[in-house]
Amino acid sequence: MEVRVREGDTFSYYGRLFMVPLELIIDANENVNPSSLKLGTKIMIPGYVSIPYTIKEEDTLWKIGNAKNLSLDAMMILNQMQNPNQLVPGEIIYLPERISQPNVSSKLPFSAKILMKQITTLKKSYPFINVKTIGTSVLGQPIQEIRIGKGLKKVHMNASFHANEWITTMVLMNLVNQYLISLTNRSTIRGINTINLYYETELSLVPMVNPDGVDLVLNGPPTSRHDEVMNINEGSNEFVHWKANIRGVDLNNQFPANWEIEQERKAPKSPAPRDYPGKSSLSEPEAIAMANLIKDNQYDRILAFHTQGEEFYWGYEGFEPPESELLAKEFEQVSGYKAIRNVDSHAGFKDWYIQEFKRPGFTIELGRGINPLPLSQFKDILQKVEGIFLASLYL
Repeated sequence: MEVRVREGDTFSYYGRLFMVPLELIIDANENVNPSSLKLGTKIMIPGYVSIPYTIKEEDTLWKIGNAKNLSLDAMMILNQMQNPNQLVPGEIIYLPERISQPNVSSKLPFSAKILMKQITTLKKSYPFINVKTIGTSVLGQPIQEIRIGKGLKKVHMNASFHANEWITTMVLMNLVNQYLISLTNRSTIRGINTINLYYETELSLVPMVNPDGVDLVLNGPPTSRHDEVMNINEGSNEFVHWKANIRGVDLNNQFPANWEIEQERKAPKSPAPRDYPGKSSLSEPEAIAMANLIKDNQYDRILAFHTQGEEFYWGYEGFEPPESELLAKEFEQVSGYKAIRNVDSHAGFKDWYIQEFKRPGFTIELGRGINPLPLSQFKDILQKVEGIFLASLYL
């Protein structure tokens, strides 16, 4: 929500007036010097929207405020009013409304286009978040990263490495939305004061690593790649089992952590709907974007969301530090998911991260069943993984 600076206004006053943490207002207006606010400057108030209201015959600003539980000055600053007595029947004013329910939908699968709209909505409602394109897919679609928080601890999470695991994007975006609501409403999640997490932790999220693959599973092959994709899929119009990117490369078999072993033993020796590790490690733009993101930012821990199994993997070839086991025990306790240290697998994103940085990395397998998991599991998955999301930030 946008307001304009009046004589005597300060960020501290906005924080008290709208009951939003001062730090969030400062970060939402990073190009404005809080110590010298100029008259008329546009200021963003995070966690609010402005709602049109038509003045009725008997209305006064005090009456509207009492009915809507709004302060007089909050309404005046939003509408740039000088005199609260000058209401005209039939005139439209705007009322500040705190966002207390999720902006992010959970009713339909997220295509890449829907995700872009959801991220845009979050950025508008919570302008203290930072959104950056870290790379592009084979088809040129942006791979976006969201960053939240200012702390020294740096945590990264991602989803939809695999095309038919698109529900992981919805879960991650809803977890983020709940976190943002909690921050601006000064509320807790599971008894945890989230504003402390904001000060202590910088959270990085890539909600959809494989946008082309997700779109393929949900919408079928694009015209530009129709014949190539149909050939990889052996002529079938059924794409629900497709995990790879649009070129038929499994992005979670793309990383230089014993990649040669996977190349040798994986059955597909050419592009396929799943499991083909590519002609070389980091051959695909999506994998390159993720590797560069990690190398450039040196995260303290990473979590990659996949499906399915209600379990998570946290070791790789003995490179994992002692801290990993402590986190694994906590994740297990708060989610009910089973912690598994080692599996006979290489070349994954988590494997490479642990090998290269000797820091805690986790592959979280959400839900149970056959991919793609149905949306009927969404609420249960969200509830169970919420504890892992929070624990990764506060531990």
